[in-house]
Amino acid sequence: MTSTTITSLGLGSNDVLSRFILGCATIGNLSRPVSDQDASSMLREAWNAGVRAFDTAPHYGVGLSEERLGQFLRGHDRSEFVISTKVGRLLVPTDSDDDGVEGFFSTPRRMRVRDYSREGVRRSIEESCERLGIENVDIALIHDPDDYEQVAFDEAYPALAELRDEGVVRAIGLGMNQVPMLERFVAGTDIDCVLVAGQYSLLNSEAGNDFFDLCETRGVAVFVGGVFNSGILANPRSGHYSYAPPSDDVVRRVGAIELVCQHYGVALAAVALDYVLRNPAITAVVVGARDDREILETLGNLSVEIPDALYADLAARGLVILGAAP
Repeated sequence: MTSTTITSLGLGSNDVLSRFILGCATIGNLSRPVSDQDASSMLREAWNAGVRAFDTAPHYGVGLSEERLGQFLRGHDRSEFVISTKVGRLLVPTDSDDDGVEGFFSTPRRMRVRDYSREGVRRSIEESCERLGIENVDIALIHDPDDYEQVAFDEAYPALAELRDEGVVRAIGLGMNQVPMLERFVAGTDIDCVLVAGQYSLLNSEAGNDFFDLCETRGVAVFVGGVFNSGILANPRSGHYSYAPPSDDVVRRVGAIELVCQHYGVALAAVALDYVLRNPAITAVVVGARDDREILETLGNLSVEIPDALYADLAARGLVILGAAP
């Protein structure tokens, strides 16, 4: 059963938009710069289409994503939107030119300092609220504690639990690009949700049935990011796979899946979205956009009805990973 806290935030119902969270790493200038105008216009298109849930982090553009999102949301009724942000990286001013560091370009002159301590978590939430222009956070996630597991268990998680008890945050969890540590937190803590990125898609079933069953047993909501595996399932000709150039095997597999999609007259990106959302264990997908075209295309793909026969065809050809079929 999905966390009642997450359900109370309006996420995870049968309405397709309640299962969509707009990822805001792109408006932190991930991979390439996005103008203030394009970022604002994209957010406006998303809002006008009914999108009300947004995922950001201090890491994204060293605060730029939170600032742009906050600027857009000022003037909107706070009760109408849901914001997820993250802890684990504090931002401090720097005189150095760090353009392109960790994949973000044309960012403010700040640097990231990893800090999963109790004090660091509380400071991170306070500073995120300032950048976002809000007084409380709906969802706070421990961000990428891969090399900081013990302090994340001992300090970051208890700090977020305190903030949840105080009403400063409403739901807490983890956001990571791996499954094993997420499993340990789901089993050993009282978190409300997890954001698992790049580990469940048409091409990857690392986050499989055992993990989803554990989350269901513990009442933990599952958000899935990276449903396009860094782009290749949205644009096979120019996309990357897991932040790197795809292997020949991945290119062949994507090409074969795309041919099946074309046979049924649907876009590969629409199938990639639908495949994840068909799994009843998934509460919502987190998908980014950097301009009007991308957000409108993604929202359009959400409404495409994918025939069951397409998935049967993919399975018969061995193109759907065993154990991950919807």
